[in-house]
Amino acid sequence: MDNNVEMITEAIMEALKSRKIAGSGQTCTSGCRADLGEMEVPVGISNHHVHLSQQDLETCFGKGHQLESIKDLTQPGQFACKETVTLCGPKGALEKIRVLGPVRKESQVELLASDNFKLGIKAPLRLSGDLDGSAGVTVVGPCGSVFLKQGAIIAKRHIHMLPEDAARYGVTDGQMVSIEVPGDRGGVYGNVMVRVTDTSALDCHIDTEEANAMGLGSCTKLKMVI
Repeated sequence: MDNNVEMITEAIMEALKSRKIAGSGQTCTSGCRADLGEMEVPVGISNHHVHLSQQDLETCFGKGHQLESIKDLTQPGQFACKETVTLCGPKGALEKIRVLGPVRKESQVELLASDNFKLGIKAPLRLSGDLDGSAGVTVVGPCGSVFLKQGAIIAKRHIHMLPEDAARYGVTDGQMVSIEVPGDRGGVYGNVMVRVTDTSALDCHIDTEEANAMGLGSCTKLKMVI
């Protein structure tokens, strides 16, 4: 591990011995779900966050630790947790990063583009779960830290939907579409991946940087363009 990362991690671990990491507020904001017009989809705005494996969760928070839910997210079975961590890279650290549940088979860190500069890493633009060759980062909790050799990504914008939604919109799993954003700062985002599963809730996921750039709010309705 880079010497700078080791020094940053050690300093954070010492600080965490004397204080508890506070929450960082809402991680994902659900859009309004009712009264969607033709080709409209709700938006879910996501801040940087972390998914942990059970092993990495216990390293960071103690043996046998279980995630504590504080808010259900729009996708069924997913939730924002009370737990937060600090992320460390060669150039610096990001504190109070929300953990999302449930635990996963492999830990994943979803960053904003600007976080790369703060941490000094090069997290690639990827869909969730596509971690091969992604960036490494150190995750620090109140009880310990773990260095992920890979797992840090910037999430590609995408739309979750059920098969019946896909049939209604006339799209298929893996199809690339565009979305039109209304408002004074609105515009068009291209390269939006459609993700169709039997367990999805209709939602267009973009991160806070993309949302802020076009003045998006949690109840903005986006128009899908095929």
